[in-house]
Amino acid sequence: MSGSFTEHIVAFGRRQSLVGILSRPARPLPDAPAIVILNTGIVHRVGHHRMYVLMARQLAAAGHPVLRFDFSGIGDSSQRVDHLSPVNSCLADIAEVLDSLETHHQVKRVVLVGLCSGADHAVLYARRDPRVVGLVLINPTIPPTARYYYHYIAQRLLRLRNWISIATLRSGLLRRLLTHVRHGVLPQKQPDTLTLDGLEYSPYLEQSYREAVRRGVKMFGVFSALSPRATYRQQMHDAFRDVEFGDSLRLEFFPESDHLFTPGKERARLRAVIKDWLAGLSPT
Repeated sequence: MSGSFTEHIVAFGRRQSLVGILSRPARPLPDAPAIVILNTGIVHRVGHHRMYVLMARQLAAAGHPVLRFDFSGIGDSSQRVDHLSPVNSCLADIAEVLDSLETHHQVKRVVLVGLCSGADHAVLYARRDPRVVGLVLINPTIPPTARYYYHYIAQRLLRLRNWISIATLRSGLLRRLLTHVRHGVLPQKQPDTLTLDGLEYSPYLEQSYREAVRRGVKMFGVFSALSPRATYRQQMHDAFRDVEFGDSLRLEFFPESDHLFTPGKERARLRAVIKDWLAGLSPT
């Protein structure tokens, strides 16, 4: 595989402060979009269990230019000096990276890939940039539904320790239910600054999906049953009933995987389904 792509350390952004690894295919696919992989939380561009390294190399070998970079203040990237909020800092970083890719590497079409918070940043950004033509959203934030709670309870209350957690008021399920009730019943003040905390209850999240669909962005949602984000395959459709996804959204569900796809076979399958989805992403 190593002979089918090359890898280079690159610096992006207005101050050249964003550092990443660009994997370039030896034989690029005609009109193939570039892939940009986003950090998960404070985990740098290697990813959990080196999952982004292997993903980038496999997709590059398949013909896609792939960039995995560190957000400002993570890994090798310097902190920003404009004092933006954490979310707006990440969105500004993505914009600067895409500007650099377009200017220096003639990239005009991009697919953003992210796990957990990386997926959230991807969909929040995609609503506004026409260069983003696709999203791979791995365990993104999804509002809980009645069916979500049914599956969540069924999975966890078979274990004695979960009953003990409820009895001692330390249950994650109990906290989530109380938060859901608080946001659903009590009037909520819209925060002045967009944050990922409580994003599942923010109308901005649904608006972001709706705007991305309106722009024609193709989405691939990947969920694992042992993640706290979703408990069944169709949860995204049920949670965003006012978003007409149509054929813009494909879903994949991993019934035996955890949030980080820890088993090697699960990560291999994840790479395979992403590669398959990208193969069907027709150029605009």
